[in-house]
Amino acid sequence: MIRKTGYLGLGVILGAAAAATAPQALLFVSPSAYAAAADTYRQLNLFGDVFDKIRNDYVEKPDDSKLIEAAINGMLASLDPHSSYMDAKAFRDMQVQTKGEFGGLGIEVTQEDGLVKVVTPIDDTPAAKAGVLSGDIITAIDDQSTQGLTLDQAVDKMRGSINSPVKLKIQRGPKKEVKEFTIVRDLIHVQSVRSHVEDGDIGYIRITQFTEQTEDGLKSAMEKLHSEIPADKFKGYILDLRNNPGGLLDESIDVVNTFIDRGEIVSTRGRTADETQRFDAKPGGDLSGGKPLVVLINGGSASASEIVSGALQDHKRATLIGTRSFGKGSVQTIMPLGQDGALRLTTARYYTPSGRSIQAKGIEPDIKVLENVPDDLKGKDDMKGEASLKGHLANGAEDTSASQAYVPPDEKDDNQLVAAIDLLHGVKHAEPAVKADAAPAKTDPAAPAAAAAPAAAAAPTPATPGQADGAKPN
Repeated sequence: MIRKTGYLGLGVILGAAAAATAPQALLFVSPSAYAAAADTYRQLNLFGDVFDKIRNDYVEKPDDSKLIEAAINGMLASLDPHSSYMDAKAFRDMQVQTKGEFGGLGIEVTQEDGLVKVVTPIDDTPAAKAGVLSGDIITAIDDQSTQGLTLDQAVDKMRGSINSPVKLKIQRGPKKEVKEFTIVRDLIHVQSVRSHVEDGDIGYIRITQFTEQTEDGLKSAMEKLHSEIPADKFKGYILDLRNNPGGLLDESIDVVNTFIDRGEIVSTRGRTADETQRFDAKPGGDLSGGKPLVVLINGGSASASEIVSGALQDHKRATLIGTRSFGKGSVQTIMPLGQDGALRLTTARYYTPSGRSIQAKGIEPDIKVLENVPDDLKGKDDMKGEASLKGHLANGAEDTSASQAYVPPDEKDDNQLVAAIDLLHGVKHAEPAVKADAAPAKTDPAAPAAAAAPAAAAAPTPATPGQADGAKPN
């Protein structure tokens, strides 16, 4: 979960100069505070001594900037798994990911056996207009072979400033027909929301991540579904958050507000009481018309996905189907550091409307449904959650067991999706494998009870995680 902010004038002076001035700066504090601060300055002086000795005596001349960056990374890594330093490039990449738009070609690519493969061209983008097809193998970018490049390196080469050209060499089909394209980059919007009609009467909405485009994408998807399904036949919504790693806090709040009209959505609590914030739904935000709602989650649903599913579960607005979520219950604030990148620092924990912290615990679905895992993926289909990460924020009794995170590529084999459709159609199955007991949400006294999905249970069956979301847009 990412919160963005700007910090000016934050810094530390390291080394002997800081240690020398420390006593004067500490004359007017209590003896205990003086002792603690003096010890900190001594430690900083130690760091300066070690840094000098490495610079002067290491067998090969080290890069000073890399030494300092490694020290910063080590300091942050000692805090928790999600605090980190981003250099200028990493910071730019993070901004592209959260903004959801960039200069590129408009294709989603993945890597198979070292080859860069087109998953799909995005509609109405330069790549689609040029004739790039799903399944094409990109063998060269601007006359440089893609053999040996990582997926990130290939994506970086295809992205660039708007209106600049890029040359692609492609192999197509079983005959490996070679084609060359010169494509001019344009502004590409990442589709974080996809939707379609299921069984003629259910609106299916998939959110892959929470970017700045998500709220608008969700509203557009719901408007489209309303135009395609007659109101008298509309059975409800399926919101698919499986393998959604999270994203922006504000966007997750807006998504919840699209399905509820009032009451608390989430609260965040920092180190001190005055850092507590509560985020409530805005009246008039509900666009769902009270239609029943099913949310799909699994072991890959984390952070912002858990805020959405936890809030809807606490308000009894949705029925959750799938497997236990990842359990990332912390908020990271992005603190820009001039031209040198940014600090990603854990600054708060978040809590669902009922006051639950899901940190290192995850959210249990109301109905647990497993997928049927292919033999070649068995043993690889489970996701170890937050509780298994070294240095994670502790939260009492934790569940360190893995949770299934497989989504079948073919919808007809997707047990969780089938269970959601059956639930909205009122089809009854055997009793659910797990029935989660969510505490009641804290709502405004005047708030009416939210409409919930039909209380039919779905049949649990074994299952596995989809690979499509591993693709990278460029």
